[in-house]
Amino acid sequence: MPAAQFPISYIEPVFRPPSEAHSLILPVTNGCSWNHCTFCEMYSAEQKRFRARDEQQVLEEIRRAGEQLIVQRVFLADGDALVLPTRRLLAILEAIRRHMPQVQRVSSYCLPRNLRKKSVGELKELADAGLRMAYVGCESGDDEVLARVNKGETFASSLSALDKLGQAGISRSVMILNGLGGATLSDQHADNSARLMNAAQPEFLSTLVVSFPQGERRFREAFADYQPLSRAQLFAEVERLLQGLDLHETVFRSDHASNYLVLKGTLGGDKQRLLAEVRQAIERPQQVGLRQEWQRGL
Repeated sequence: MPAAQFPISYIEPVFRPPSEAHSLILPVTNGCSWNHCTFCEMYSAEQKRFRARDEQQVLEEIRRAGEQLIVQRVFLADGDALVLPTRRLLAILEAIRRHMPQVQRVSSYCLPRNLRKKSVGELKELADAGLRMAYVGCESGDDEVLARVNKGETFASSLSALDKLGQAGISRSVMILNGLGGATLSDQHADNSARLMNAAQPEFLSTLVVSFPQGERRFREAFADYQPLSRAQLFAEVERLLQGLDLHETVFRSDHASNYLVLKGTLGGDKQRLLAEVRQAIERPQQVGLRQEWQRGL
């Protein structure tokens, strides 16, 4: 289908989680409403300045998509679609249900701050209307690390958001950034991230390695003494995180393009196997199928 005929318009670049590779990306906002995290470059381009997209345009694109496409999953973009008022989100979800009845799951990124003014009852309405999963970039459970990277969140605010989503029946896929605290804060970053996950018991958990494709200048303005972790130190931090996790039925993935070591399992059943794989990567890296630097392109 020629690009001019595609029913949805995009402002590049467009991002989505790896597991949404086969989803229809439906932008309902542009950019990120917070956009102050010093480690994040996703929405730093001028054209990605935050705004809510025109409601009628979004609804019309959903109608046209229903006429032209057959999809089973929809991902609401950009960085934090749940910042929109509940009424607008419900209108979008209802339009998806009406015009694309074959859709089985709608998902979105979610900043914890997006949910401060949303009640569990409102989130249950969204769940009933089709919102099945929220990808929550907690990044860390450590308040010092969160402050140093200007995340605008705390352990408490992250846990509150995760608890609300869980109570509403919306699956939570949480991201923790391996290496975010550097060498100095590595231990507390791992320990408190594990503590946050133990308290929340999310359905999905993934680790990504903090990366700076456009350089570290912005990051170091607020974290001048940051000391990046070596590959072995990154593995040691993941090992410490896994050791501290006491999860019951959480799917764990460390397979993002940024990761050297691919890990997949369910916690807690696969905890000892995952720890053994990390230990082998630390002690005998030449015997493990680690990604090379050229394979980690983002």
